[in-house]
Amino acid sequence: MSSNVPLLSIITPMFNAGAMFETFMQSLLAQTLTSLEIIIVDDGSTDGSGARADEYAQRYPHIQVIHQANGGVSRARNAGLAAARGKYVTFPDADDTLDAEMYQTLTEMAERDNLDVAQCNAEWFFQASQSTKPLIPLERLTSTGVLSGPDWLNQALQTHRYMHVVWLGIYRRALIDRINLRFEPGLHHQDIPWTTELMLNAQRVRYTDRMLYRYYLHDASISNRKRTGQRNVEYQRHYLKIAQMLEEINTRYRHVVKIYPSFHYQVTREALSVCHSIRREPDADARRAMIAELFATQTHKRMLRNARGIRQWYQLLLWLSRLYRWRNK
Repeated sequence: MSSNVPLLSIITPMFNAGAMFETFMQSLLAQTLTSLEIIIVDDGSTDGSGARADEYAQRYPHIQVIHQANGGVSRARNAGLAAARGKYVTFPDADDTLDAEMYQTLTEMAERDNLDVAQCNAEWFFQASQSTKPLIPLERLTSTGVLSGPDWLNQALQTHRYMHVVWLGIYRRALIDRINLRFEPGLHHQDIPWTTELMLNAQRVRYTDRMLYRYYLHDASISNRKRTGQRNVEYQRHYLKIAQMLEEINTRYRHVVKIYPSFHYQVTREALSVCHSIRREPDADARRAMIAELFATQTHKRMLRNARGIRQWYQLLLWLSRLYRWRNK
């Protein structure tokens, strides 16, 4: 590889990163890996973080900033991918922090074992209690050898603690480009279908149980907002769409790789999260609207096709009986 081509492109979408941006940037600048470029995609920030990113770019030649109108995290990541030059890419969030050795550890794994994907463990950091806990507990999964992408995804999903998040690893850019894999614009939790499809194409994956990434849980994070009423109806559409996309991915690759029962289980699991949201929704009109959309999108049939295991079948049949009852009220 030419010396002026970085080993790793770090692509960070940023929208109103706030006070955490400085802490995040310091953890990036502290990385022991030196062959890297940092691409910050300012997604129309209005809190001054775009200007602060520009200041970093003026001081450090390996940092560049792309400014674009607010279009969501998927469009921001896609813009970063289009500009990336590294052999590997990664996508940390601008309000988290990284261990100083994170990217050196992962790139060394990738280079030594010719990996398409190198992943690590992370820790949750709870702002209110100032406490941490592992994302994937060690008793559920320890470091692995080299696995195929489908084998790794199956093993990870069986922990019931794995999260389909792109910030857990580094990814071979040539593979992403070869399969023309991009993030779905406007879709919340687009990491789920993206990582699933990537893993079904990855031939060599390895995981270290070292916790090298700290994910901050706070009230402002998108995934922790309490939604009710019409906002909740709109939000649950994303999960209905994700369940559909996961089933389509499984169908598309069923003659190419082994589609494990856990991949089907995941489809039904994502759809069941909508059922839980329906039960918690206090607004009767919103509840009816969510039930109507679940049936209109044929998600009830999708869950039946993909349910795996006695426990999930029991949950599903219980939920479907409730949905039919609530639907006919």
